[in-house]
Amino acid sequence: MIDAAQIDHLAQLARLHLTPEERAAMQADLTRVLGYFEQLNEVDTGGVPEMQRPVNLVNVLRDDVAGDVFPVATVTALAPESMPDGHIRVPRTVETD
Repeated sequence: MIDAAQIDHLAQLARLHLTPEERAAMQADLTRVLGYFEQLNEVDTGGVPEMQRPVNLVNVLRDDVAGDVFPVATVTALAPESMPDGHIRVPRTVETD
């Protein structure tokens, strides 16, 4: 069974702000899910061969062929902010705490 401290830890990792009712529901749900895994551990798989996936899949990929390159002037004209040296400045996407 999952205890309240583990639920609080998981909520913190997932950056969730749970109400007491949501914590209780999550605890019950995760305990039930782990119970299913315990049932699977009881199944005898001695004669079953190991496999990565139930069907053999093969990726069909096209050849990687270089195409036409956009001129630098076109790329910098489309950029949100371009620098005189040809570099492109984009908005920050990663936040730091």
